[in-house]
Amino acid sequence: MKKINFLLLILLAPVFALVSCKDDDELKHTRVSPVEALYAPDDNVFLNLGADSQVIFEWQAARAEDNGVVLYEVVFASEDGDFTQPVYAIPSDGNGLQRRLTLPFSVLNTIAGMAGIPTDAIGKLKWSVVSSKGINVTEAKTSRIIEVQRPAGFPPPDELFITGSATEGGEAIENGLLFKKIGTSEFEIHTKLVPGEYQFATRKTGTPDLYSIADGKLVEGGATTVTEEAVYRIRLDFSTATTNIAKVETLSLWFAPNGTFLFDIPYAGNGTWKIENAAIEFKQEDWGRDERYKFRFVVDKGGDVVDEWYGSVNSDNSRPNSNTGASYWHMVPVDGDRWNNCFKFADQVDENESDIEVIFNASVPAYTHVVTPH
Repeated sequence: MKKINFLLLILLAPVFALVSCKDDDELKHTRVSPVEALYAPDDNVFLNLGADSQVIFEWQAARAEDNGVVLYEVVFASEDGDFTQPVYAIPSDGNGLQRRLTLPFSVLNTIAGMAGIPTDAIGKLKWSVVSSKGINVTEAKTSRIIEVQRPAGFPPPDELFITGSATEGGEAIENGLLFKKIGTSEFEIHTKLVPGEYQFATRKTGTPDLYSIADGKLVEGGATTVTEEAVYRIRLDFSTATTNIAKVETLSLWFAPNGTFLFDIPYAGNGTWKIENAAIEFKQEDWGRDERYKFRFVVDKGGDVVDEWYGSVNSDNSRPNSNTGASYWHMVPVDGDRWNNCFKFADQVDENESDIEVIFNASVPAYTHVVTPH
């Protein structure tokens, strides 16, 4: 029996060798050499990430054993970390085909945060390059350090909500009110707050990033306390971590023909003000009936009470009709001149009652108002 087994092994040996060679040949085309040298940026370079700029990473080419295409990824780790579990990995330019990576400072700022470097602080990141054919990733033989100064701000989210016991939506985060994005990194909301706490959430499901206001600055986590019930306008700039909070005391409709305010418009919730059954009568002039109007907010900016006027983008207008586009009613900041940048009421408003709604929330593409005659 032993002789039979020995003979069987001898007979099968060429088969095993053939299979082994075949496996080697099949895997040969997937093998690549490591990157031998990193070219840019210089080791221990210092980058202030608050600038509107970018950094270019460059390295020596790796070689595929079959002389084919090599793919590259730039990997980042904390200063004392390693690349077996990088904090971030990104393909090089050209979907991984080029020996360089162009990275905006804004993205590098996000990576620095993932590596544990706080905002408004200086820290170090380690970077390297891995090469592959899509499998069998090969680490570079070297790595470099970049020292970065993170700005005080944060990467701006796509959306932002206000939530908490002080807010109109209450503590349930799914009822959070949406901010209006008014710039690349700026958000604004008009909302009523009552005594309690509030914070800002980047989404209403899952585990959102949370922010609050401390000493007038936007900070990660925490909650902000409210002591006075009022309608507030909250503005946040994520790029600078700055905040601006003002109380909206009143919103009034200015009727230019009489040079007076016809009425105040009460706050109705979710960044809207609404009055129902408002009686409006145009003023009779020698040339016809005058119907011009615009709006004034009285805003308390930390004890400095100011008037903020909103009117039409046009210095003068015709009366709207059923064919008038929605942009006619868009409201923009204007000055307090009695006549300029006024809207005009439609014919049906004269000597009639109307509902007027002013909408300053994220549901509309631009702040606007609606006049509905009965």
